[in-house]
Amino acid sequence: MTSLEKAKKTRKLKLWHKVIIGMVAGVLTGWFLGENAVFLKPIGTIFMTLLKMIVIPLIFFAILYGVTSLNDSATFTRLGSKAVAIYSCTTAFAVTIGILFANIFKPGIGLDIDINLHSNPIAQEVQHGTVYDILMGIVPSNPIQSMASGNTMQVVFFALFSGFALILIGNKGHAVREFIVSGTYLVFKMIELIMKLTPYGVFALMAWVVGDYGLGVITVLGKFVMVVLGALFLQYLLFGCMLLISGLNPLPFYKKMTNIQALAFATSSSKATLSTAMQDLRKKMGASKQASSFILPLGASMNMDATAIYLGICTVFFAQITGVELSASQYLIVILTSTIGSIGAAGFPGGSMVMMGMVLTSVGLPIEGMSLILGIDRFLDMVRTTINITGDCAVTLIVDKLEKGLNKTVYYSDQSDE
Repeated sequence: MTSLEKAKKTRKLKLWHKVIIGMVAGVLTGWFLGENAVFLKPIGTIFMTLLKMIVIPLIFFAILYGVTSLNDSATFTRLGSKAVAIYSCTTAFAVTIGILFANIFKPGIGLDIDINLHSNPIAQEVQHGTVYDILMGIVPSNPIQSMASGNTMQVVFFALFSGFALILIGNKGHAVREFIVSGTYLVFKMIELIMKLTPYGVFALMAWVVGDYGLGVITVLGKFVMVVLGALFLQYLLFGCMLLISGLNPLPFYKKMTNIQALAFATSSSKATLSTAMQDLRKKMGASKQASSFILPLGASMNMDATAIYLGICTVFFAQITGVELSASQYLIVILTSTIGSIGAAGFPGGSMVMMGMVLTSVGLPIEGMSLILGIDRFLDMVRTTINITGDCAVTLIVDKLEKGLNKTVYYSDQSDE
């Protein structure tokens, strides 16, 4: 490769750079054109329709893939079951934190966007159903029809049921497993292609929204960002409380996590941070090889506390800007789908945005509201990744201590700068 080619490669804009440029250009265009910016709306509509198109296939394949992968990782052993239980509880609790923050600080109040909810048949069913009705409606009588109508909860149930059945038949399901792996990677590639269109979708949508609703949208987005960051910080502190309850001083943990957290923030990928995290957990924090090589990768594959918080806040945020009052039964569905969605979102770029579609449609909210946050999602994704990997490492140490594998001498030693 010549020096000129290297220079061109270095100067090449990354996707998130293009998204930010698209957002800024969209805001300026909308401000300049005003209501005339509506001619750009079809471009944004096509982009959002592409996201809708991929939601159901992603839910089905990602959950199936996740369930069968957990089996392959020997998750149902004594060690893995403890980790899965803690991960599931922290994720559900994280969603609740997100919902509480959004309801206390109300980031969506002050912006009223008219999106037609009545075009979604699932919306009316969820909005008027009791908890009993919703729970009884989770089991599909016709899973194909559930996929066609976009009933995400029924698709989730069918995917989970299929995954557990596939585990039970063992090697006889090898061909189906191969199909699931191939289907999952196919869907991931489709998401990757759709994500490349994000800058153009963000530009068109922001131009239309600012043109129609004015620059007040920016103020609302700023408040939304602060609420998300506040909830994520609380979750960060709660990891320390978990360590304290398990009998470990959290201060050495926080001190020795800085290298891992910096890498997670820079890469926005738990998987890219995994190797460094495994090494630091063993050498700096005294985690056993068994815990660092099994529980930590398991966490990177299924534990997305920060994503769960984000999904919870976004759901309430979109309800507020569309003037929808969520019921207690809908909040229950949000907690359930956000917990499952955060697991399904693990491990691939743009996963949180697509899984958000699952959470929104599960309570009858239109995914068009996602257009507002696409431009700022990249920065928040960097912070979310940092919180996610911190939680993975904290749970790894807690389970290792419960199994008496943690070397406390190394944990409390001053090796953070080595």
